[in-house]
Amino acid sequence: MNKIIIPGEMPSFNEIVTAAKSHYHAYNRLKRDNTEAVSWIASKVPKKDKVFLDITWYCPNRQKDPDNIASAVKFIFDGLVEAGVIENDGWKQNGGWSNTFKVDKDNPRVEVVISEVRDAEM
Repeated sequence: MNKIIIPGEMPSFNEIVTAAKSHYHAYNRLKRDNTEAVSWIASKVPKKDKVFLDITWYCPNRQKDPDNIASAVKFIFDGLVEAGVIENDGWKQNGGWSNTFKVDKDNPRVEVVISEVRDAEM
């Protein structure tokens, strides 16, 4: 089990859609920047065959809906692939994830506990 902490807020679904609608470069930049940030933070996590992510989203307030917030899980998995923690983010490597939402107005962040799983455990 390993834990990474991503400082600040990640883009919400609405922000992702707005970027995608405005210009494809805006979405590409948003995806690249967030994927690279996760990759850099996860660079010391050892390689794993298949992972389960226990994600706690610490938000500055309750203004965004939890499902809107959690859409950024895509950037987390892509960052783990880019960092070499998992080979891909498909069925063989992605054992699922859970989401918990809390408020921390002074220190918004995303805490991700990465656990390796075997297919027999799922």
